[in-house]
Amino acid sequence: MTNTKPALTVKDLSVVFPESNGQVSPPTGLDVLDRISFQVHPREFICFLGPSGSGKTTLLKVLAGLIQPTAGHVNFMYHHRPKIGMVFQQASLMPWRTVIENIKLPLELEGVGNIKAHNKAREMIRLVGLKGFEDSLPRDLSGGMAQRVGIARALIHDPDLLLLDEPFASLDALTRERMWTELSRIWQAKQKTVIMVTHSINESLFLADRVLVLTQRPGKIKMDVKVELPRPRKDDIRYTPYFGKLARKLREAIE
Repeated sequence: MTNTKPALTVKDLSVVFPESNGQVSPPTGLDVLDRISFQVHPREFICFLGPSGSGKTTLLKVLAGLIQPTAGHVNFMYHHRPKIGMVFQQASLMPWRTVIENIKLPLELEGVGNIKAHNKAREMIRLVGLKGFEDSLPRDLSGGMAQRVGIARALIHDPDLLLLDEPFASLDALTRERMWTELSRIWQAKQKTVIMVTHSINESLFLADRVLVLTQRPGKIKMDVKVELPRPRKDDIRYTPYFGKLARKLREAIE
């Protein structure tokens, strides 16, 4: 991974939200991110870990092009504006559309023909383990199943970069842990470049190749930890001495 050209380079990125008077310079503005710099290589899975208010979601929105940074640069290796898939804390499915209709929505918006979109959606349904639920409505799905639909919808247009904003935060503990395994399996299959934000130390270590720790607001990168755990990762890897050592290191950095 590290011998390839970075898929993404972020340099001296700062975000200050203006207050009601329109001023953006502290102390009148809200200083959210402060001169963040990092690189992500193709097919790398990166987790940003940090306390509430450290600017994790703001960072994802900048990468997605939803908000503009106050200072700094975001450079992609692609000659075109990269295709980005994003999964939020809530699946945000359209309640009147079935599973397959929700998944193929991005292709419909791109003008892809119905047969091609339908076939691609079925491929995504198999990938995320929802075969048999193609015609189910969101109200008939569990939280974990709904997030699988969200992940499939984010992947269907073959994004260059997948952004995950605490996608399992609303799930119960057991379902959340099962979804770590599912997401790891999906990543192994698709080998996408992924940036995920989370509050969970265990989640970040189970999923990521590297974990970047943010400070309290304004968010700065306090630590960049390489996770040298074999893949595919199974649940019992969380009980190894190496996993525990890294977890303690990250906890001390956050506290």
